[in-house]
Amino acid sequence: MKFKENKAIYLQIADSICDGILTGMYAESDKLPSVRELAVQAEVNVNTVARSLEYLQQNGVVEVRRGMGNYVRHGARESVLEIRRREFYDEKLPELFSAMDTLGIKIGEISRIFADRSSTLGKK
Repeated sequence: MKFKENKAIYLQIADSICDGILTGMYAESDKLPSVRELAVQAEVNVNTVARSLEYLQQNGVVEVRRGMGNYVRHGARESVLEIRRREFYDEKLPELFSAMDTLGIKIGEISRIFADRSSTLGKK
């Protein structure tokens, strides 16, 4: 895994697992690879992966089945979408608004671009 410097490694590993849920790589009730396997894949310490899984457990994405491992919870996809929306509203949207303000871009311009993009995607 290639990590970015602007986000904690354990959160990037959690993001990777969440991406797997959103893409269908991991379905509800699927068993996730072991902590050791994930650590080897990501080339990090097992404690970092354990922290990632704890974060996902706290956010309703993963459940621990004692003696059996970590599993994707029922409703995990919706939980992941909620986490991503929260991150978007709390982190990315303020950055976007700040850049728009600095550049003098009005929301109407963004709306038109979004509408054009949406209509172009709909034609494909």
